[in-house]
Amino acid sequence: MKKIFFVFLVLLLFFIGYKTLWEEKENISLVEEKIDLARINEVKKVIKGNSKYNKRIAFFIDMKIPSGKNRFFVYDLKQNKIIDKGLVAHGSGSETGIKGKLKFSNVPNSLSTSLGKYAIGNHYIGKFGKAYKLYGLDKTNSNAFKRDIVFHHYFDVPYKEKDGYICNSYGCPMVNKKYFDRMAEIIDNSESDIVMSIYY
Repeated sequence: MKKIFFVFLVLLLFFIGYKTLWEEKENISLVEEKIDLARINEVKKVIKGNSKYNKRIAFFIDMKIPSGKNRFFVYDLKQNKIIDKGLVAHGSGSETGIKGKLKFSNVPNSLSTSLGKYAIGNHYIGKFGKAYKLYGLDKTNSNAFKRDIVFHHYFDVPYKEKDGYICNSYGCPMVNKKYFDRMAEIIDNSESDIVMSIYY
């Protein structure tokens, strides 16, 4: 009787473990579909043959995804897969008053998120602590440096996904401190600039 119970227990644990692993794989595949292949190819085109940019890692932010859901993705360009993800705020000036619809601007003092590709520059210590300067690589975000658009963390940005929306920034891609620290480690260990693509 004890042997039968033991076999049953082993089979039950195996089934639970398999089910959990399968669900994790399903979640990963769903997340990977969120990055537009055209955006990935745009970044690959920018970094191709240019030693200034990191050829393995890029950051992608999909503004079509609600801010309460993971929409900041760390992407391995060599293995073509997402290796990390987290929440990120958009600019308060990007709000339209219509739920789920955003607008974007490159105009100074608009407090809006600017779409386009950015080169992540050096870090500095400012009012939000450690932050990274961002340099716009497109016409749609050419004023990023002039607008003081930087990559930084903020205490009010949650770490885990939630229903609805999170706080807004003044136009900067703003994340949770715990997630920021992981991104900072990637950026600081990179010998070349990492490209960040914000799209909608």
